[in-house]
Amino acid sequence: MTHALVFDSGVGGLSVVRELRALMPSIYLTYVADDEFRPYGDKSEAQLKARLPGLLKTLVLAARPDCVVLACNTASTAALREIRAVLDVPVIGVVPAIKPAALNSKTKTIAVLGTPGTVQRKYVDDLIKDHAQDCRVVLQGTGKLVALAEDKLVGKFVDEASIRAEITPMLSGKYGEQIDTVVLACTHFPLLLDELKRAAPQGISWIDSGAAIARRTRVVLAEVKSEPAMDAPQTALLIGGDHNETRTQMFKRFGFDKTAALPKHRSR
Repeated sequence: MTHALVFDSGVGGLSVVRELRALMPSIYLTYVADDEFRPYGDKSEAQLKARLPGLLKTLVLAARPDCVVLACNTASTAALREIRAVLDVPVIGVVPAIKPAALNSKTKTIAVLGTPGTVQRKYVDDLIKDHAQDCRVVLQGTGKLVALAEDKLVGKFVDEASIRAEITPMLSGKYGEQIDTVVLACTHFPLLLDELKRAAPQGISWIDSGAAIARRTRVVLAEVKSEPAMDAPQTALLIGGDHNETRTQMFKRFGFDKTAALPKHRSR
C-alpha cells in the first residue's frame, strides 16, 4: 500500500484528498493542516520559504510517506523548489489550472480566483504568458473564501451574500460579463463550488487542479514498491490547531479515522 502525505494550511487540501481517494481507493493518506500559520495567502514569500522546507522535512521524517502532495497553491507557487531541495521523496505541487481554462474558454476571457498570495506571484504571471496569451485574464485575490470554506466543513452557516461579495469585483469589472471560465487557484475554493455557482450571475465553468494532481500522484506512486497494508489508522494532524469533536467528525468524512493535534512549529 502506497502512502502519501497531503499538506495544506487548513482543510483546503481535503478537496485534493477527495480526488485522490476517488482515483486510488486503497491509498493510505496522512493529512497535515498548518492551522498555526493559516492563512498562507497573507504571508510573504520569504515567510513561507523560511517555514515550509524545515516543517515538511520534519513531517516526512516522522510519517515516512512515499510522496508529499503539497495541496496548496500559495505554498506551491512560493516555496516548491525549496521544499523539494530538502526532501528525499517526490513532492507534487499544485499549479493553478490556467492552461485548461484557456483551452476551455469560448470567449477567451478567464479569471483566476485565488488568495492574494497566489495571484500576485510571478509564477502565475508566467503561466499566463505561457498558456493564456490569447486570453484576457482577470486576477482576483480573496482570503475571505478560505475562512468560509473552513466554516462550511465544520457545519457553520455560510452566508452566500458573503461569497457573492467576494466574486462581484471579478465579474463586474471591465471584462466581467465576458468571463466564462474561472480557475479556482486555491484548494479551499472547490469546497465552496455549489455556493459559487449559485452566487455567480452568469454561466461559468469552474476549473481546479484536484483531478490532475490525483493523476500525477498515481503516476509517481506507480514507481514505488508496494508495501504490506498498514495497520495504523489514517490520521489528520493539526499543527497548533483546534482539535475538537466537530473537526474529528469532519476529517472522518474524508477517510481519516484519527485526528491529533501537533505542537506549534518554530521556524528558524
